[in-house]
Amino acid sequence: MLSRKLVAEAVGTSLLLVGVVGSGIMAEMLSPTDEGLQLFQNAAATAAVLFAIILMFGPVSGAHFNPAVTLADWALGGFPRRHIAPYIAAQVAGAVAGTVLANLMFDLDAVDWSTKDRSAGHLWLGEVIATAGLVALIFALVRTDRIRFVAGAVAAYIGGAYYFTSSTSFANPAVTAGRMFSDTFAGIEPSSAPMFIVMQIVGLVVAVVLIRFVYPRTNQQDSPSPNLSSWR
Repeated sequence: MLSRKLVAEAVGTSLLLVGVVGSGIMAEMLSPTDEGLQLFQNAAATAAVLFAIILMFGPVSGAHFNPAVTLADWALGGFPRRHIAPYIAAQVAGAVAGTVLANLMFDLDAVDWSTKDRSAGHLWLGEVIATAGLVALIFALVRTDRIRFVAGAVAAYIGGAYYFTSSTSFANPAVTAGRMFSDTFAGIEPSSAPMFIVMQIVGLVVAVVLIRFVYPRTNQQDSPSPNLSSWR
């Protein structure tokens, strides 16, 4: 049932942003003078939350929580086009709600537009790499019938990508939109967000081309495409 899937996507994305933004706020409180330690705390919490919510909602909605993943699933033949817009709407709404909840949990204004400037070419390149790697990882596992490893692999990748990408790996248009609403460690200034999202779409295209080449489908006329809803 589509409504059940949309609730799973909205709640899952909301919990993801609660984890990202909330842990960033807590990190600033616990380690106010150590940005390296703040980043570690934020990365560790985000990876742990991702692992948990993918396990929680994977069997229901495929645990996309990311418009780039939804679009890739469609582009690779595993997701119906008519569900794209509802999924993305649920993800963006969940991301904004999660950020607002994180703000309120720490006694901040519900909406506090970020002033953290992230406009620079090297950061945009970081988002291309982060998104391409994430999407390619997910669908490499899907196309090789290893979907049971997605939760751990995605958590590990994002935890690592916080450090090996210059942008700290947003890799998600919905997350990018949500993080505009908090002027804290994890925030992004609204004027910086559009180019981050453009670069994430570029990374998505790179990943889809790579997956189609490296893991081509066989017997396309007879076999359905593997997809993220094939949890077991």
